[in-house]
Amino acid sequence: MSPESCPALVLNADYRPLSYFPLSLWPWQDAVKAVFLNRVNIVAEYDREVRSPSWRMRLPSVISLKRYVTTYRRPAFTRFNVFLRDRFACQYCGDGFDIRELTFDHLVPRSLGGITSWENVVAACARCNLVKGNRTLTRSGMRPRRMPRMPSAHELQDIGRSYPPNYLHRSWGDFLYWDTELDTG
Repeated sequence: MSPESCPALVLNADYRPLSYFPLSLWPWQDAVKAVFLNRVNIVAEYDREVRSPSWRMRLPSVISLKRYVTTYRRPAFTRFNVFLRDRFACQYCGDGFDIRELTFDHLVPRSLGGITSWENVVAACARCNLVKGNRTLTRSGMRPRRMPRMPSAHELQDIGRSYPPNYLHRSWGDFLYWDTELDTG
């Protein structure tokens, strides 16, 4: 296992991940530097170690910040966050898509005075976006499955938990889902 394949899961001081989607990961070099600068606590380690002539260290697999970082209350309006809010699904046909296959659509087209905002933009597949074209919802006869609105940062984090990353180290499991509600049924 090369060091490059050993990222560290970064937890806030309350032991919750800084971000679920994308998952808050640091490359091994940043994690080691933060350890030496005394900015983080090592919570779990890989079996892999790095060495110099005078010291050796097992690479951290989970680290927690020593100082709590307040998360933003208002999420950034980005293409990725729109797709995340809409769960990577076209809001017209309902099909799920890879992020590279999605685009976004203005409910009120920009040419008709529509603005690029949380409340006027939805995720759309290329086919549905082409069918709707430069028309309003009424003229196109199309309706989004959910009307767009600005999500909270907490909502985006909750949605992000539904999309696990491609790689999860076994030491991360205890920290990724411990604060999700348990199924009592």
